[in-house]
Amino acid sequence: MKRLTKIILLTLVAAFLGGCARGLMKSPEKSLELFSPVTLSSLELTDDLDVESLVKALDNSIRYYETTGRDKHYRISGRSVGAKQLKETLLLFKKLLVEKGLTPDFGAELVRQFHIYRIAGDSEKVLFTGYYEPLLEGSLEPTEKYRYPVYKVPPDLIKKDGKIGRMEKGRFVPYYSRREIDIDGVLGEKHLEIAWVSDLLDLFSLHIQGSGKIRLTDGSVISVGFAGSNGRPFRSVTQAMLDSGKIGASEASYRLTFLRGREEKEILDVLSQNERYVFFRVLQGEPIGSLGEPVTAGRTIATDPDYFPEGALAFIRLRKPVLDAEGKVRGRIDFSRFVLNQDKGSAILGPGRVDLFCGFGDDAGMMAGTLKEQGELFLLLKKEQ
Repeated sequence: MKRLTKIILLTLVAAFLGGCARGLMKSPEKSLELFSPVTLSSLELTDDLDVESLVKALDNSIRYYETTGRDKHYRISGRSVGAKQLKETLLLFKKLLVEKGLTPDFGAELVRQFHIYRIAGDSEKVLFTGYYEPLLEGSLEPTEKYRYPVYKVPPDLIKKDGKIGRMEKGRFVPYYSRREIDIDGVLGEKHLEIAWVSDLLDLFSLHIQGSGKIRLTDGSVISVGFAGSNGRPFRSVTQAMLDSGKIGASEASYRLTFLRGREEKEILDVLSQNERYVFFRVLQGEPIGSLGEPVTAGRTIATDPDYFPEGALAFIRLRKPVLDAEGKVRGRIDFSRFVLNQDKGSAILGPGRVDLFCGFGDDAGMMAGTLKEQGELFLLLKKEQ
């Protein structure tokens, strides 16, 4: 009996110690070895925006490292970097920013106290595009004018073995495509509508951007954000139109302008080339990025989290379009600014892609729709003591 008791006690101790060991284990360290160090003094660290927006974005990333991102660990250029170091980077940067503003003295302190790394994949250049939060006209009830639904996540959409689909006759199959949802109406009569909107192309823009606002018939405004997708692959409608000869290369930035005024059947057929379909939820307050924190106009970027640390401080250099009143590009000018990596996108893949959040409304939409530039992306980290 004593022998049996001893065995039981040893088993319980081993289980306890094993549980403690598991509890103390760090989250897996993600290797991000495509960064190469550069000399800060060789960069002109100028910023074309206001301090207030930068502080706001910094605070959102700091909160992320204190909550859901607190266990993040990366290996960057041979250096082990955790959420603690990333948070300390932001706190020091914010302290210097508040004390000195965006002045030459601020730049000098960055040179003294920070390391900077350039993303170094196949090329030192990365492709920048833009995204924004559109404003749609809508109603909580369908009418002849408001007849295009904004859907919430369907209850039959499930995830299995990392894939998204549904069950059909006991078999797991891909979820319905955009064509099946928009043209065949497979989700009709299922009471999944958050609202109905008046413009099919604006609704498609909402799907691409992932969040937006809907102004209702009583004048009130609701915000909606990404809640899930059908798991189908994303395909650029612009590229589909180029491939089919519907538009020329010079018209690529104005693809939705080309489609306006076309027959609904033709528009739906073109949009269905992108099988990916997005479902939404009603948001309280500002649009939310993939970190679960608000995104900030001009300060939030989206990257592939397999190549750039989530929440981190970055510096970008590229050109931006100068637009006329009709949203046409009159020219392009150089700019640079500090940004925070706070979002991701289905089309933002690999080390050579960045999406810049341009803000809310028509002006932001025109900027986002015409921003497509090769530029430079840098990561800032506080020097170790």
